Amino acid sequence: MPWPALGGREEDVVKPVSVGEGAGADAGRSPGRSPAGTAPADASQVATAPPPSVPAQAGPPRHAETLLVIDADPAGSPPLPELTDGRGGRVRVRTARNLTEAERLFSHDVHCILLDLAQFDLDLLREVLRLAPGHAVLVLTGEDDAERAVEAVRIGAQDYLYRDELDARLLGRAIRYAVERKQADRAQRQLTESRLRAQENARLERGLLPTPLLDGSSLRFAARYRPGRSRALLGGDFYDTVRTADGTVHAMIGDVCGHGPDEAALGVELRIAWRALILAGLCGDRLLATLQQVLEYERRSDEIFATLCMVDIAPDGRRAGVCLAGHPAPLLARPGTAPRLLPEEAAGPALGLLPRARWARTGVELGGAWSLMLYTDGLIEGRVAADTRERLGQEGMLRLVDTALASGAEGEGLLDDVLADARRLNGEELADDVAALWLSRG
Repeated sequence: MPWPALGGREEDVVKPVSVGEGAGADAGRSPGRSPAGTAPADASQVATAPPPSVPAQAGPPRHAETLLVIDADPAGSPPLPELTDGRGGRVRVRTARNLTEAERLFSHDVHCILLDLAQFDLDLLREVLRLAPGHAVLVLTGEDDAERAVEAVRIGAQDYLYRDELDARLLGRAIRYAVERKQADRAQRQLTESRLRAQENARLERGLLPTPLLDGSSLRFAARYRPGRSRALLGGDFYDTVRTADGTVHAMIGDVCGHGPDEAALGVELRIAWRALILAGLCGDRLLATLQQVLEYERRSDEIFATLCMVDIAPDGRRAGVCLAGHPAPLLARPGTAPRLLPEEAAGPALGLLPRARWARTGVELGGAWSLMLYTDGLIEGRVAADTRERLGQEGMLRLVDTALASGAEGEGLLDDVLADARRLNGEELADDVAALWLSRG
């Protein structure tokens, strides 16, 4: 490889300077001793002499940049010019005669690889790029072979240099630029991959949100969902609505204890299991007992439980049944009356707490025109003011819904108003997952 002979062999090692070196001819002399070992003229000179200066504490050791040269004939090639990095440190040089030797030197402390296209073809460059994808690569070429040099950059090299124009300054600058360009490319690739993962996760989570099965029903449906996890689409809350073949509309909302992706995944599993059990004809206590089995099999620890509210609305829309498993009671609103909570005296325990628990079904008369709101506790656990610890609670939620109804809001607009008012009173975003479901008739 015809390197320019500008002095300095790659085997040279710069000797580190130890503490105290370079401090003058008296460096390291014991205090109280004068030159040539004579005693001081006055004893006071010893007592009053300042202590030896202590060098400033050095920062963390800085690793020199390393260049790996793939050279088929290193002994017959002129030496590389002595190179310095951008901070004044000497660039270390390692040499490999072929790809096998080079592969053993592909390590994190190698910053750049230099390959001469006069000795190797582009296939070897492709192998280098495959085996060392995190390293910057430079290629050397002649002015009469510029086309192959451009092809090398297209394949993946960071830059090319003309062999006849090479000197220490040009090569050092090319190495620095190649390393910086590789780091920038790596950062951009990681950013792109992160964005793609986020988009894929968003599509996955969006696909896991339920689509209500209400074909043939006259009921109006609206839902709002806000996970507590930052930038997530799914949390531990879950809901679903299904109309079965007999015309009954089944609605459910639930909450897995805890926060995070594990709880979100379990919530999705419980929702899908609930829909399958409804379509299979199960209801009430039997359905909840089976759903508890699913929870026990799928949860990651015995401390995990889930609350659930389940409502079945008769085909004529005038009657309903409610089952509560440790969950807040639904809200019922009728024209001309203030919203109220449905009875919760017959509520059973949350799923996953008691092995042989039972859950009663409570019948409710709805009437001709009505609205039902199912919600999770993330809505009612917000504060009534930013400077207090008092919680909104169910009574506060009733007031918010009453105000929204009085303004003429309904459906999604009403849920948006209630959630916005809850956030405003809380003084910030609500900390817990929040899900709310609105069903209305007439």
